Amino acid sequence: MFTAKVATPILRIFDEAKAKEFYLDFLGFTLNFEHRFEENFPLYAGISFSECDIHLSEHHGDASPGAHIRIQVNELGKYRKTLSLKQYKYAKPEKVTDTPWGTTEVTLTDPFGNRLTFYEETAEQS
Repeated sequence: MFTAKVATPILRIFDEAKAKEFYLDFLGFTLNFEHRFEENFPLYAGISFSECDIHLSEHHGDASPGAHIRIQVNELGKYRKTLSLKQYKYAKPEKVTDTPWGTTEVTLTDPFGNRLTFYEETAEQS
């Protein structure tokens, strides 16, 4: 029988330095690989944070800006506080939302219009 594994989202980026500043320096992701077909070609990169893998692409056809992904984390409060202490001027993880479906969430927008919702389950889901 066929089964599915984990999906790896591809997010569109437009500026390598801004992407690294946001995803690596601010959010704490690790750079796993970078690829370019030739020098001065668009970047395609893989990043990870624990078990979460994301690909970032400057290639026009790979993804549309403005995507929204959800990333399950543990200890969301501590993670939010760690991010807040970094004083990153382009994203402030201050708004915490408790949802009717039993999660606590913090949503941040990257420099390219992609939204990342970090969430933690707080109650059993029905």
